[in-house]
Amino acid sequence: MNLILLSIIKKEFHHILRDPQTLTIIIFMPVMMLFLFGYAITLEMKQIETAIIDEAKSNESRAFIEQLMATDFFRITSADVKSNQIETIFKERKARCALIIPYDFSSALQRNKKVKIQLLVDASDPNAANFINNYVNQLNLKFNLKNNADVFIPFSFEPVMLYNPDLKSYYFFVPGLIAVILLLISALLTSIAIVREKERGTMEQILVSPVSPIQIIIGKTLPYTALGFLDSIIILLFGCLWFGVPLNGPVLLLGFSLILYIITGLSFGLLVSTISKTQQVAMLAALLATILPTIMLSGFIFPVASMPLIFQYLSLIVPATHFLEIIRGIMLKGIGLKELYIQLGYLFILTAFLIALSIKKFSRNLEG
Repeated sequence: MNLILLSIIKKEFHHILRDPQTLTIIIFMPVMMLFLFGYAITLEMKQIETAIIDEAKSNESRAFIEQLMATDFFRITSADVKSNQIETIFKERKARCALIIPYDFSSALQRNKKVKIQLLVDASDPNAANFINNYVNQLNLKFNLKNNADVFIPFSFEPVMLYNPDLKSYYFFVPGLIAVILLLISALLTSIAIVREKERGTMEQILVSPVSPIQIIIGKTLPYTALGFLDSIIILLFGCLWFGVPLNGPVLLLGFSLILYIITGLSFGLLVSTISKTQQVAMLAALLATILPTIMLSGFIFPVASMPLIFQYLSLIVPATHFLEIIRGIMLKGIGLKELYIQLGYLFILTAFLIALSIKKFSRNLEG
């Protein structure tokens, strides 16, 4: 490493250590975002407000209601409701579903005759409605098998949940949050790197020195790569130790993938920095250009395969799309390079393109 490049790296480290704004971004923001998003974003549903209309009022109907209450999924908020009050309860948001047990519930069970329990669900949230419907069907099947031995079921499923047997949403979202946070932090860190030199008037000193654009770009990227990797270790430890997300795959491959992904984010931040006039504009541009595509198009929440074809193609240029497959595959499934070389290749291409574009744009600025 030549002396000029080494001096740029030392200078950038001094800037970082003396800048409380950057230190706040590096130390506190990743952990704070992980906690906030980790607890706020979840697919698990609990304590669903439920209304009960028990027209049978028998031992069997009470047993069915007790089975509902024994789970953490339902919370009975209204009992002995009249049929004409159901719509009012839904409008006042006192219940999200209602069960109507018919008056002949017990006698039909004793005669082994088919009996129907009506389930009314507030489907203004269709995903929640599907969850409620599926859960009630499962409880209904268990109740029938327990209380009606003559029920004929030609076949049944015996599901085995792989990689996430307890169906914890943390296992899905925490690796995704690591991808979102790292890209955002990396882009924010370098988005102000060159703009700061312009605002403080130190860019003129750099321009008159024998420094090439490549040396400036590399000199500003390497310190932030080290700090970004430190950030990744911190949030990864919090994800594993606090949220209990497993790490089943090769640690070295995960570390290499993290460094490559961090460099991708830093390269994008440098590109933003070269075309921005002020630090505020650079930070806003980095924020909008990273967090929105990452959340909407990467598969962080919504499956890419479910998107329209044009958005599936657009997702290929979002770095988090490929890194999500890498980090979820390594942490949850324990897969290695053989299964992930395509995603790593995409990240290499994106990183090389962003670095080359940053150097080219910065060279033009120097000439102008």
